[in-house]
Amino acid sequence: MARLKEQYKADIAPALFKKFGYKSTMQVPRIEKVVVNVGCGEARDNAKVLDAVVRDLSTITGQKAIITKAKKSVANFKIREGMPIGAKVTLRGDKMWEFLDRLFNVALPRVRDFRGISANAFDGRGNYALGIKEQLIFPEIEYDKVDKIRGMDIVICTTAKTDEEARELLTLVGAPFER
Repeated sequence: MARLKEQYKADIAPALFKKFGYKSTMQVPRIEKVVVNVGCGEARDNAKVLDAVVRDLSTITGQKAIITKAKKSVANFKIREGMPIGAKVTLRGDKMWEFLDRLFNVALPRVRDFRGISANAFDGRGNYALGIKEQLIFPEIEYDKVDKIRGMDIVICTTAKTDEEARELLTLVGAPFER
């Protein structure tokens, strides 16, 4: 079992239960899923770009990425409905916990001039969104094999009802929020 998951069950869940005074253990917020998304606009011109994106995402997350397609046509972006424009991975269970552990303890500290992640990126319903400028911060990616530096969006979905509960959950899990 993932180290972070064991820590959640042993320490974090009881601490949240006590702090917020829940009536049932099922009310304690938990992390439901993590979605890692890479938008790739240049895929409309060169289909090979998407293969590199999928390979990088699969290497980082340990799970095969799926290609996302445009939902509607946008003339200004020269995109038609159904064109492949990115890739995403939805992580749940042990892979999710392993990914979060690597993200908070290995990858984010490798960001240049890192002071912490913003505590204001919650959506009002307990979900947290984070943008990363380059995929090179993950140790799984080999610098020599990267064709282009790309960013990614990471969304952490929780069962928390408020941003305060979600912030406390992520802080206890180890998210390095800026002071």
